[in-house]
Amino acid sequence: MSRVIYLASRRAAPTLPATGTTDPIEAFAEAHNALSMALHYLRQPSGNLPGATRKAVQALAALRRLDAVTQGGAA
Repeated sequence: MSRVIYLASRRAAPTLPATGTTDPIEAFAEAHNALSMALHYLRQPSGNLPGATRKAVQALAALRRLDAVTQGGAA
């Protein structure tokens, strides 16, 4: 009889609740910084694609927060 070890499935991380400030300038700055870091990772000779992808996803989340703030919370 063999033992089976069940591993957690790979799925997207849950979105965190919107906490903290709802300042649109802060959300814009977060998106800008994340995209800048993604470009930095891609311009490296090693081409850190996983790091660039992670930062691009963070930028997209910041842009979504910015959109929610500017639309009055309607997501």
